[in-house]
Amino acid sequence: MAINIKKYKELTKEFDSKKVQLIAVSKGKTVADIVELYKAGQRDFGENYVQELIEKQEALKDYDINWHFIGHLQTNKVKLIAPFIHLIQSVDSLKLLQEINKLAERSHRTVDCLLQIFISNEETKFGLDANQLTDIINEYNFGNLPNVNIKGLMGIASLTDNQAQIKKEFQQLQKLCKKYPELSVLSMGMSLDYNIAIEAGSNMVRVGSLIFGERKKKA
Repeated sequence: MAINIKKYKELTKEFDSKKVQLIAVSKGKTVADIVELYKAGQRDFGENYVQELIEKQEALKDYDINWHFIGHLQTNKVKLIAPFIHLIQSVDSLKLLQEINKLAERSHRTVDCLLQIFISNEETKFGLDANQLTDIINEYNFGNLPNVNIKGLMGIASLTDNQAQIKKEFQQLQKLCKKYPELSVLSMGMSLDYNIAIEAGSNMVRVGSLIFGERKKKA
């Protein structure tokens, strides 16, 4: 399916007016697809899998692309993306953040991160609870993680048709984020629920299928 450039332009116009940053989720899409959207003006792309990300980054290293990692990240894979990643949106443990800090130092850089908060009713989702968030923020504020920069929070709502539930989950995350005024980024909302997310205070949205089309399901 061809990229919907018209929809992309509509989204960027809408998001710009609301001061919301668009992350184009290119998981499962080709390098050619990314280049086409890049030529239309997009610079921030999100990937879920480390191997796919590093292959695309290598193929597109001459492009000024900001790569976002948005999937579950294992500590043993951090070393593969630490040298180039723009933003890791899915930090779900202090152990992972410490590993990012260590590998960022080795790469002589500071890596921007978002802390993923568990807000859905699906046990398969990852994320921190409020107490774990407090512990990490305290550790960060003590200066023990000098090579990471915690920019904000990220969350994924339940996959449901119940919009009231989705709204409640996003509002829960927005309320939690407000407790930490130093956090400027609230990443929530995807193709199916971005309107609800923006209404609830999101200023970063991860959109894939609306732009790239539905991904082929594996047999």
